Amino acid sequence: MNLRSLHPNIRLRIGVGFVQRLLSIMLMPLLVIHLAVLYGPAVAGALTVCVAVAGIAANFIGGHLADVHGRRPVMVAGELGATVTFGLLALANSPWWTSGTATFALFLLNTCFSQLATPAADAMMIDVSTPENRPLVYTINYWSINLAFTVGALLGGFLYDGHFLQLLAGAAFLCLLTTAVIWRWITETAPHTGKEQATGPRAMLRGYLAVGRDRIFLRQLVAAALIASLGMQIGYYIAVRLAREFPSQTLLAYGDWSLDVDGVAILGVLRALNAALVVGLVLAARTLLTRVPERVRLFGGIALFTLGYMVWAVSEIGWVLIAAAVVLTIGEIASVPVRQALLADLIDQEARTKYMAAYALNARLGLLVAALCVTVGAFVPAIGMSLLYGTAGLAAILLYRSLVGVRAEREAERATVPAA
Repeated sequence: MNLRSLHPNIRLRIGVGFVQRLLSIMLMPLLVIHLAVLYGPAVAGALTVCVAVAGIAANFIGGHLADVHGRRPVMVAGELGATVTFGLLALANSPWWTSGTATFALFLLNTCFSQLATPAADAMMIDVSTPENRPLVYTINYWSINLAFTVGALLGGFLYDGHFLQLLAGAAFLCLLTTAVIWRWITETAPHTGKEQATGPRAMLRGYLAVGRDRIFLRQLVAAALIASLGMQIGYYIAVRLAREFPSQTLLAYGDWSLDVDGVAILGVLRALNAALVVGLVLAARTLLTRVPERVRLFGGIALFTLGYMVWAVSEIGWVLIAAAVVLTIGEIASVPVRQALLADLIDQEARTKYMAAYALNARLGLLVAALCVTVGAFVPAIGMSLLYGTAGLAAILLYRSLVGVRAEREAERATVPAA
């Protein structure tokens, strides 16, 4: 199997998703910085929380709408809304009109439109993929996400000063192109169950309550949140520890030249190395890991990922931290496509977008745990935090072990049911 063998919707979705994530990574932090310049850090923080909460609500609404009305209309509406709000954001930060109130309101609306369409786009990937090609689909998508992250962060960092208006106008133009692509070439993929979907707020609430009662799904959500909480430590406890405790040291030396790093510098090295390794190795790793059993990739990958973070929590030696970055990145590359394919195999096809909307909470939960770890780390020694990371990784492995067993049982049941 290769990219050309995949459903056209998948290829288009990966391309559109790359543009969307690039714009998000490039512009969302810049909009927060811009609000901080206008209103101060405290007010900007409160406004950003409002945007985040609105985005979560829009994500749930989009999950319901896509199950009722189909994937394509919600994706078109979300992308068209992002186009208009980016265009108005450019206008609100132009020589002709400057408004902090409009900037915040449009930032909030842009986030809502983007999040509205996300569950539909995620569910579409499942609709037109198969259990056999999902590892390939999610491997390519994972590579695309990390490439967008790398390129977007670089562009935003270098072009913000003096080019903010041009960035916003360019985002509006790119969103207009992606809207046209979705409208013209992406086809509807929602499964036809023969059942009429109930509409309205009560129906949406009932649907999400049903998702919340799915114990198999809740196991997946908790396991994903545990791994997300580990992955976010580099921006929270580990960042604080390295900034405070990492002693300045020389990584490389040649004659009179030397590469000296302190805690903040080594943090940047680790983050850049992780992103570069993912972009450079993920597609090649798929070929190398093809013959490795899925269980080994899943459990071994999570174990390596956890081990790398455990080392990051305690080590004060630059090259040991770099080696740990390589180890955890290999674990990440091995396990992520398997975890995403497992999710796709186990959720209810009649409510896929609701499930995908609810599953997105794993990142929010992980963020909350990561933030709490900064406080916990003020009282617990580094070795204690490392053991805490190990416990989280072990719990995730045990949860995924049970989920693999559930999938095997369902496959065995389907195999014993005679064809109609």
